[in-house]
Amino acid sequence: MKTLIDRALNKVQMGGAQYTDIRIVDNHTESIRVKNGVVESLNSSESIGFGIRVLVDGAWGFSSSHDLTPEEIERVSQQSLVIARASARVPGEPVDLGPPVNWRGSYMTPVGIDPFKVSLEEKLDVLLAADREMGRVETVKIRQGNLVFVREKKWFANTESALTEQTLMETGGGIIATAVAESEVQTRSYPTSFGRQQVTAGWEVVSEWDFPGNAERIANEACALLTADSCPADTITTVILGGDQVALQVHESCGHPIELDRVFGSEVAYAGTSFLTLDKLGHLRYGSDQVNITADSVRPLGLGTFGWDDEGVPAQSAPIVENGRFVGYLMSRETASRLGKVSNGCMRASSWNRIPLIRMTNVSLEPGAWDLEDLIGDSDSGIYMETNRSWSIDDKCYNFQFGTEMGYEIKNGKLGRMLRNCTYTGITPDFWNSCDGVCNLKHWTMWGTPNCGKGQPSQIAHTGHGAAPARFRNIRVGVYKQ
Repeated sequence: MKTLIDRALNKVQMGGAQYTDIRIVDNHTESIRVKNGVVESLNSSESIGFGIRVLVDGAWGFSSSHDLTPEEIERVSQQSLVIARASARVPGEPVDLGPPVNWRGSYMTPVGIDPFKVSLEEKLDVLLAADREMGRVETVKIRQGNLVFVREKKWFANTESALTEQTLMETGGGIIATAVAESEVQTRSYPTSFGRQQVTAGWEVVSEWDFPGNAERIANEACALLTADSCPADTITTVILGGDQVALQVHESCGHPIELDRVFGSEVAYAGTSFLTLDKLGHLRYGSDQVNITADSVRPLGLGTFGWDDEGVPAQSAPIVENGRFVGYLMSRETASRLGKVSNGCMRASSWNRIPLIRMTNVSLEPGAWDLEDLIGDSDSGIYMETNRSWSIDDKCYNFQFGTEMGYEIKNGKLGRMLRNCTYTGITPDFWNSCDGVCNLKHWTMWGTPNCGKGQPSQIAHTGHGAAPARFRNIRVGVYKQ
């Protein structure tokens, strides 16, 4: 790899590049799906290739290939130079990368048990055992389970003398029970919705999640939701969100709007911009004093945890919201320099054949002081909601509506009747300013979002969000329409 890297960097320097970096990525992904007691799919995929990014006359060029040969390295290097020179002919602000990045070293995800060394039979046993437990509940008509494992090796080097190597490992999985009645369909998921929870760890977390031990419970909850009362319609009340729902709330209404390329307009054509314009930095009251949000790439288990980003910037932690005040963005070298700052290491590409973009690392709501039981006990009335079912947010990440799989009425400080089809709506800064309680570290979990889309051509990023249950006052709730 070192020989190939040197060849690429020497070629583009001889071609007149101001700056060049190269990434070589070797990805191995394994996935297993079980449905209604039958193995639905077994997939194993491998992908290896390289991408070269070149800066010429203040403009970018990028090219890539799956063929790791000296001849192809030279061809792609030359092609990236041609693309950069063509880009430089279009008027625009010249790229300034700020201070040099020249870190060297290696990093590996801490793993207890390598999931790629666990037998297929053992993996299937976990999913099929959970399937049998869900099958004990007669009204559950669809039972699903899945496991996903990722191992990605990455080499990075640039013409500023950076040279890093890292191996990132991910383990994910989940189960879903869908109950059906004559005119109603209800679903419960575990540990979270949309297929799975995913973290940077090994097989050991699958045992901790205990899918078979939670399977009958979620099947019974799906069944109970069929006849549960509907969420009150168009009502203003107190809402307590479960930790997994808080994580998605952070992802959509904080994580995306703090991406600095959105603020500068790079995402207008696809996924929208941001209401967090530059004039709000350091001034906007984003939330109440209870709200502290951090972006980091160092916390254990986070899908945004690594050694260096795809510009060679080292892993770090940066405040985003401090005691309710908006203080920071997710930045690249290029966007940070426009603010007179340095990158906080948020550039990542989904593969060797994609150019890096600003992506969320681990954007987390820091834990507060409450025990969940005490937070509920301190609430005279309201609704507790958990596990996302639907989401919608506008192209500035400002107005939103979320639906959850289940809810419970809160009455006189206690959880009461189960509620189905719960939704809540809000405006991002108003919503976070209504937060008056966040649960403590005992209830805090690092949730994984392995399906975050951005960019053209599309890229799917894996992001992390630490969160605990939190309380919000005077929130409009309603009923999800199927």
